[in-house]
Amino acid sequence: MPFLKKARKEQLSKLWDKKAQKCGLRHTVYSVNGEEYTGEWLNNKKHGKGTNIWKKTGVLYDGEWKYGQRHGLGTLSKLNPVSKEYAKLYSGEWKNDKRNGYGSCFYSGSAHYEGEWAGNERSGWGRMYYENGDVYDGEWLSDKPHGQGLLCLANQNRYEGTWEQGEKHGAGKFFFLDKGQLYEGLWEHGIAKCGTVTDFGREEAPAAPPYPIPEVHLMDAHSVLLETGSNLFGVEENQPFRRQ
Repeated sequence: MPFLKKARKEQLSKLWDKKAQKCGLRHTVYSVNGEEYTGEWLNNKKHGKGTNIWKKTGVLYDGEWKYGQRHGLGTLSKLNPVSKEYAKLYSGEWKNDKRNGYGSCFYSGSAHYEGEWAGNERSGWGRMYYENGDVYDGEWLSDKPHGQGLLCLANQNRYEGTWEQGEKHGAGKFFFLDKGQLYEGLWEHGIAKCGTVTDFGREEAPAAPPYPIPEVHLMDAHSVLLETGSNLFGVEENQPFRRQ
């Protein structure tokens, strides 16, 4: 008579572990670190749509998840201890638990940014409204203005041109609309190096100087700009210098 082996019963611990696996829609799950999550799960990880509350910091995230990380569209808010209401911090796209794509970030009641993000930093094209009333609209890199951009100051003066790591750098124009003057030339790390100042809308300017700027003519203005560009930015003499 052949010997028949009895089928082994699955270990009780593994059976309990399978039953404890969270998949699909669940009610609120409380963690020992004070977190609360209500939403969808996949293989014991937050996956789909759900809301997570970090009790210690008062931060709430409501949106999409992927394998335990914020991924997709979602809104991050923080609890106001006085009003007991949640104030929005960020609303937009996420990738691998970081702000990535297009979104709006709210720093205070009057300061906020709307535009592109990469790895939790402002990168790409975006517009920043500052606390003092200034507005920057242009390119960003590593959380700083970088590339082409327009800065409108609260007093209506503005700068149009190139930026590097948050500073005016390269060819640009600064409009002194309060004085009715225009500076056009080259900048190096936020400092105007070489250019021309002319009257611009002087008749409508509220604080125009009493006398207009006299016309000054250079025999070879192109050579002056070319030499300055060569010294500041390494433009070769046989290459044409183009003002942007």
